Amino acid sequence: MSVRSRRKFLKSIGIGGAALCLPSFQCQRTQKKPTNVLFISMDDLNDWIEPLGGHPQARTPHLSRFAGESVNFTKTFCSSPMCNPSRTSLMTGLAPYTSGMYSNYQDWREVITDHKSIGTYFREHNYYSAGAGKIFHYHMVDPACWDEYWPSQQKNMPDEYLPQNMKTEDGSGQNIYETINMPEFEDMYKMFDWASLDIDDPLMGDYKSVEYVAKQLQKEHDRPFFLACGIYRPHLPWYVPKKYFDMFPLDSIQLPKILENDLDDLSDRAVDIAHRGGGYHKHVLEAGQWKKGVQGYLASIAFADAMLGKLLAALEKSRYAENTVVVIWSDHGWQLGEKEHWRKFSLWENIVRSVLMIKAPKGTTGLPGGTQRGIPCHRIVSLQDIYPTLIDLCGLPPRKDIDGRSLVPLLENPSAEWNFPAITTYDFGEFSIRTERWRYTVYIDGSEELYDHTVDREEWYNLANDSQYKSIKEELAKYIPPNPAPLARTSLKLQPHHLPPFRSKEEYDDWLKHGKDYNYLKEKYWQ
Repeated sequence: MSVRSRRKFLKSIGIGGAALCLPSFQCQRTQKKPTNVLFISMDDLNDWIEPLGGHPQARTPHLSRFAGESVNFTKTFCSSPMCNPSRTSLMTGLAPYTSGMYSNYQDWREVITDHKSIGTYFREHNYYSAGAGKIFHYHMVDPACWDEYWPSQQKNMPDEYLPQNMKTEDGSGQNIYETINMPEFEDMYKMFDWASLDIDDPLMGDYKSVEYVAKQLQKEHDRPFFLACGIYRPHLPWYVPKKYFDMFPLDSIQLPKILENDLDDLSDRAVDIAHRGGGYHKHVLEAGQWKKGVQGYLASIAFADAMLGKLLAALEKSRYAENTVVVIWSDHGWQLGEKEHWRKFSLWENIVRSVLMIKAPKGTTGLPGGTQRGIPCHRIVSLQDIYPTLIDLCGLPPRKDIDGRSLVPLLENPSAEWNFPAITTYDFGEFSIRTERWRYTVYIDGSEELYDHTVDREEWYNLANDSQYKSIKEELAKYIPPNPAPLARTSLKLQPHHLPPFRSKEEYDDWLKHGKDYNYLKEKYWQ
């Protein structure tokens, strides 16, 4: 089955219709209100929030309150466990296997040259589009998506508050960043660090982004709007004001659940992914930083939740509270020692599981009755579904040239029948299929993993090598795109900590023959 025919097969039928009401003045006024969108991203946020229960010490009162007012999709999965391809697929509507946009180390604008991002599509239909903070990946901005952006159309993210002094190499002019708590090791991402800051919230970049969007909500707009706010935390570095660290005393920190020898039933390829980038977990343990790292992540989540609360309060105080759809999402999850792995960049559950909550008020164009309040939806959905869902809710013409499907049927009835799996791609040629019961993963070397989520939520027991599950694997494998788009090099230059993806099985085998030497891979295939 081709990618395009699979997309057609997976599409759901949009639900439209108009609400019937008596010809009262109130009803007429409600019908005339256009549907606005407040689009909120929270970077690197896994299920460690109160509404998802991923960590018993999480404190996220604003997310909890919003979950009680919206539909909380408890089984949402990203299209890719990396910021750039995940955000690109969400914003353009094109899944990685459709576009060829697989890696953080590609410039998506060179891969998808003929694109129409969600903001652009709204602008084409008379919407005012504006935002602040990280929505697209760092410098890879898309000015056509916005009428205005803060700090600017060329720089979408405010400067981060960094407490360290920046040292300059003699004669080079290059800034050298030094960590505070986590000792640096070879190939380490230099922002892999955590510390409390003796500052107040207004000095944080996220506070400034929220302030900009909050001020947009105070303005009188003469057309409907699409407003985006990218909250950067809990992305690294986990530097947030001290009051958030104080919420989680170090001696009380509970570490993630782990299984000793968890990697024993995994392939060499999966173990390489677990130890990616120099073996983060080994170095964290050697430095005695595991509890401090968990504390930093919980503190950063609490800070992000406070920023969310500030933004939601601004909406509630505005004239737009009753005709604005609100969507809150995270681009992917994170691991903090599970499977001896830290960060993202893998296909295990707590990395590919994302946050997604949607609230549509009564009178919403594509859902006149509004969303159910506080009823979680446990169906399998994807971040890929956000684009078609929002244009459906706002009554815009559907697009047949994008991936995903409208979630409006589930917003109307969270228990509705829904038999679509989530497809997640890691780099090129590695896929994970998630259904309500199973996770099935295939790596570039042909090795497999299979987990039964009815009895193994932590994915500790790989069933792939058990012959009794052969038919289940064969059924799940049918969802893997048979002809994924190739991964193309772009002009983006690799940094020292970047580990380039494999563009083919041949490249992977060549890497193995050369002792898994990433420098060799960079020099031969990426320079």
